[in-house]
Amino acid sequence: MQEVRKTIFLVDDELTNLKVGKAALGGHYNVVTLNSGSALFVMLENVRPDLILLDVNMPEMDGHEVITRLKTNPATSEIPVIFLTALNDEAMELKGLTLGAVDYIAKPFSAPLLLKRLEVHLLVENQKLELQMFNSNLQHMVKEKTAAVLEMKDAILSTMAELVEYRDEITGNHIVRVRKYLDVLMQAMLERDVYAEQIREMDTALVLQSSQLHDVGKIAISDTILNKPGKLTDEEFDKMRTHTTFGETVIKRFMEKARDSEFLEYARIIAVSHHEKWDGNGYPYKLSGEDIPLLGRIMAIADVYDALIQARPYKKAFSHEEAIKIILDGRGSHFDPKLVDLFATIHTEFEKIAAAEGRE
Repeated sequence: MQEVRKTIFLVDDELTNLKVGKAALGGHYNVVTLNSGSALFVMLENVRPDLILLDVNMPEMDGHEVITRLKTNPATSEIPVIFLTALNDEAMELKGLTLGAVDYIAKPFSAPLLLKRLEVHLLVENQKLELQMFNSNLQHMVKEKTAAVLEMKDAILSTMAELVEYRDEITGNHIVRVRKYLDVLMQAMLERDVYAEQIREMDTALVLQSSQLHDVGKIAISDTILNKPGKLTDEEFDKMRTHTTFGETVIKRFMEKARDSEFLEYARIIAVSHHEKWDGNGYPYKLSGEDIPLLGRIMAIADVYDALIQARPYKKAFSHEEAIKIILDGRGSHFDPKLVDLFATIHTEFEKIAAAEGRE
């Protein structure tokens, strides 16, 4: 396969220099000769060269003005520029290099030297492009790998959560719905400035993912209690309450062996605190008010709403309107008043989620 020849723009106001330069370079490169800076910019509208050889001393627009325009335009700023000059002026060379030139070549130039200098600079540019492509491909590969790992982790979590859910035969898509309720609540909290600063400090994507483990502790609860067709005895209810602390214990064991501590910390907080109540009458630790972690207070509304609208062996399914009333009545006792007030303005979004995700 024949190698594609590089394109060189040679810009000089002296015809002799243009002819000599083209003769020296034409056997190796596609050489476009231009007699002024303005002619260069006209040509650049249609052609992007691999390198520009630019005379410093030209009338109307000198080389310094030309390179300044080139470097301030994103479309041309990466084109390497080599200055051509008949003057041996160290200050001028320094100025040109400061403006972005990659080299200086003295006139009259030696054809072999000119060819070798161009070869070196074009090789450098090729290596830069190859490195950029490598970095771009590497970043793409890292993103793909990261996405695959996150997808696999999410699938494992979903499967684990579903295993718990399947033991509780009447919960349906509870985990899916609760995750979506949480998303709606947290978005509204940001928009309405309700604990917004605390929400901004969280990785909400991880919060939503970790919410799938909120009932993981139910794996330790017997089927006879989980699926009892009637009200639980005090002893059975005490046993049921332990799903919060057992869930916390399970997640802590994960944390001892995993590096993703932020994700697991969110999961731990939600699992252990989503049954606490604002007035201190919840479980397992009887926390009250803002001593209850914010994630637990948010999950309490999402979890209770979904429990209310589902039929259970010991109760009928409440309507959306009935569920709203129960939550509003729990303002300041069961639930955080600020979150209840927010829920009152967005409850129709919960209703839509319940309808779309298989409310029984």
